[in-house]
Amino acid sequence: MKKILSIAFIGFSILASAQISLAGKANIIFPTGSPSWENIKGTVNQAIEGEGKNNAGFNVGLSLKVGLPTSFYLMPELYYTNFKNEFTTANTTFDIKSSRIDLPVLLGYNILGNTLGVFVGPVASYNLAKEDTFNDFKENARDNFTVGYQFGAQVEISKLILNARYEGAFSKDSREFINKNTSEEIRYDNRPNLFMVGVGYKF
Repeated sequence: MKKILSIAFIGFSILASAQISLAGKANIIFPTGSPSWENIKGTVNQAIEGEGKNNAGFNVGLSLKVGLPTSFYLMPELYYTNFKNEFTTANTTFDIKSSRIDLPVLLGYNILGNTLGVFVGPVASYNLAKEDTFNDFKENARDNFTVGYQFGAQVEISKLILNARYEGAFSKDSREFINKNTSEEIRYDNRPNLFMVGVGYKF
C-alpha cells in the first residue's frame, strides 16, 4: 500500500510541475499515398487545381500538450475530420465520404525548446458518415472504428502554432456496396493516407 501511495504521490508531483497548454487547431487535409515529398507535393497541387480523384478536406479540434521530464511531451488531441476519397469500378464512381471523430495520442520531443517539436503516435477514428447510394449501388455495411498512426512537426511562435503531419493506416476502412437490381457486391477496403497542414492558437 505504501508503495502504491508513493508512486501516486510521485505521479501527481510530476503532473503538478508539468507545463500544460491547451490549443485550438484547424488543418487542411489532402488524401495521398506514401509519405514521399514528390507524392505529397503532387497531391497538394492536384487538389489546388481541382484535378485528380481526391479533394481537400479539413479537421478542427483541441490539442493538449503536457510537458514530460527532459524534452519530451505528451499531446492527446480530439478532432472532427471530414474528407472524401474517390474510386471507380463497375462503371460507377463512388465518393467515399469520411466524417470522423479522431483521437490522436502523440508522443513528442522538443528540438529547439518549445519552438520546434516533432511527434509520433496512434490515432483512433470513429466514422460518423451516413450510408450513401451511387447509381444502383447502396452502401450496406462499414467498419465504423479504425486505427492509424501520425507523425509530424510543429512550430510554436508565441501563441501561434504551425504544424504539418502525415497519417497512415493500421486497419482498413472496409465498406460494402450492393447493387439494388442485381445484388452484385462491391467491397471497398482502404483507409486513405493523409497529409495535413494547419494552424493553431494556444489559449
